[in-house]
Amino acid sequence: MGCFISTSKAPGETRRKPKNVGEIAVFVPGLRIPKPVDFAEPIGDEISRRFVERLSALRTRIVVMAGQEAPMATKPRRKATQHGGSTLADLQQALEDYLPILLGLVENGNQLQDKLQFSWLNQEDDAEETTMANSWYEILSVLQMMTMLSLSQANLLLLPKTSSDGYQSKVSVECRRESIDMFLKAAGYLDFAVNNVLPQLPPEIRKNLPMDLTEGVLRAFCMQSLGQGVDVQLGMAIDSVNATVAVKRRFACELVKYWHEAQENIVNLPLANGWGDKHRLFVRWKYAEAKAAAYYLHGLILDEGKTEGCSEMAVAALRAADEFLKESKMTCESFHMTPPLSRNPPLWGTSKYLSEKIPKDISSRLPVNPGPQNYEMILQTAPALPDFQLSLKPEDFILPSVDSSWKEN
Repeated sequence: MGCFISTSKAPGETRRKPKNVGEIAVFVPGLRIPKPVDFAEPIGDEISRRFVERLSALRTRIVVMAGQEAPMATKPRRKATQHGGSTLADLQQALEDYLPILLGLVENGNQLQDKLQFSWLNQEDDAEETTMANSWYEILSVLQMMTMLSLSQANLLLLPKTSSDGYQSKVSVECRRESIDMFLKAAGYLDFAVNNVLPQLPPEIRKNLPMDLTEGVLRAFCMQSLGQGVDVQLGMAIDSVNATVAVKRRFACELVKYWHEAQENIVNLPLANGWGDKHRLFVRWKYAEAKAAAYYLHGLILDEGKTEGCSEMAVAALRAADEFLKESKMTCESFHMTPPLSRNPPLWGTSKYLSEKIPKDISSRLPVNPGPQNYEMILQTAPALPDFQLSLKPEDFILPSVDSSWKEN
């Protein structure tokens, strides 16, 4: 059935994490780092020494690379490697190389499934380290790391680069499209993990999983990934002269639903240790920003055709948009001030559009003296948002075939 060990921090001990992670467009709570495993003793003579050495070498490669990459995963840089790619891509490839041989430990009820103790350092859990004697736990941890690497790559793609004129920072259309692919891939790993890997774990193992691997956190990250993909689509629509307000509103209303689902999955979880606090604040920030976009665009449509003044429903929608924009800005500030410290990249896309448009329209369209209004009254009078079917789905993911070398043992 497997056993588990969770190691908490000693009194006064602080988790090893960076104090400042630079600019953040996508929330990534660092990387869970695997600790070395002694494969030889628990496996004994059940499989060949050469095979054990290969299994050990593949995992050791991940241990070393993850230890080097973890402090830098969210930094705004692209580090070249001997293969011409990035360290993130190399670590992703190392995990993909490891999976086929790792899967042999769980194939057809392999007797080795519960013999190996797998240890990982956590990020969003109060326990510093979690060790479990279950190979499905290792598979789940690998998929979670593959997710975080995809989100890290999306973050790098969405950090504005200085344009050729040297003045304006931009995110290219190519980077935006590539980031959407990264978000869908991340969502695919998570969707598979929740539906196909978590059910393989015995109840007592699932009950004691670190917070990073709980169903709520995994589902939240899945919704966040899809939501940020839609946010990029909305930003592209905003920049397009051909996109109608109705198209933009649809994206914004979908965005509200994705972030609502993300918040519902983590609202009651005991997230801790800085990263957990930042995670909760990031979801609140983006949820409020999504509602600001949806109410603003809905207000514009409600006011279409008006030649004078602004309709009562449009006024209510714009006031709600203004309140949610203020909330998102305050929560954004709290997010960046929560350790490890971070900062906003130069505004672009949805955030820039809302920051410019809402204050301008509030001053030009709404009555100068609206009378006493508080937050609750404004939200109570806001019109209902349209309900659209969600368009983005996780990319299909399946586990690779078990490495053929298992047949030789």
